[in-house]
Amino acid sequence: MNIEHLQLFVRISQTSNISRAGKELGLSAAVASSYISKLETRLGVRLIHRTTRKVSLTEEGKAFLPHAEDVLASVEGARSSVGVGQTSPRGTLRIAAPASFGRLHLVPALNGFFALYPNLRIDLKLSDTIVDLVAGGFDIAIRNSALKDSSLVARKLAIDHRIVCASPSYLAQHGTPDTPKSLGNHQCLTLIGLDHWTFQMGKEQQTIKAQGVFRTDNGEAIRDASLNGLGITLSSTWNAYQYLKSGELVQILENYPLVSDTAIWALYPSTRQLAPKIRAFIDYFAEHFGSPPFWDKEIKRPQK
Repeated sequence: MNIEHLQLFVRISQTSNISRAGKELGLSAAVASSYISKLETRLGVRLIHRTTRKVSLTEEGKAFLPHAEDVLASVEGARSSVGVGQTSPRGTLRIAAPASFGRLHLVPALNGFFALYPNLRIDLKLSDTIVDLVAGGFDIAIRNSALKDSSLVARKLAIDHRIVCASPSYLAQHGTPDTPKSLGNHQCLTLIGLDHWTFQMGKEQQTIKAQGVFRTDNGEAIRDASLNGLGITLSSTWNAYQYLKSGELVQILENYPLVSDTAIWALYPSTRQLAPKIRAFIDYFAEHFGSPPFWDKEIKRPQK
């Protein structure tokens, strides 16, 4: 079975467009169409529905897809293991990541990544909206929420340590809360959907509903509002560490840590073989972030 035909079929399943998939693989629309026809003839079934607007997989195509992906992953893995045909992973990685995390921690590390893997390309979609990994044709999605889709595999890249913080100017004007309950007397700036904050208080837990004059769906925006003295907020240390390090933000309620089991995850479709390009990305960024991640190491903790 022709590997190029399988590569094209898998890419069509991701893009829903024969011409676009062919172009990405260096094929004309006519050649791409002929490749699919040859694959269908070889298998004796129709793999895709063709319309004037887009293509979609038939039931037979959907059944065949995971097997085609496994074959390609096996071939790529075999070549990489003995150095045949390439010296490093190659191709295009399509990645979806949260806007703030991607801008702050993925983009700055790309120079080092491409120095190690010059044959790879990255298409990066930055959005705080949860994307459909398979339907969108993405190889990897970066998320900081629990895995809900059993058809995906999750690899932890770093812990996501969350704290409560505020600017010194806000605390000087309004005082520093000494217990979670006293947050009710303060302006609490919240991310939409994250207004219930749970604290560990000895052996018990206490949940408070954080309320204030401003909330948003963007972590950088809520951090900047707190920097400007608007109020107290909950923030991931990867988002606030530079300002905690400089003293422009101050962690509060350290004796009452937030109850949170969050992490930065790399999600990818489950297959028997992990494509070398995906493994390269995950291994590189897991090492780059470190354990504990570098942003937590850079925060100067007060001596107790």
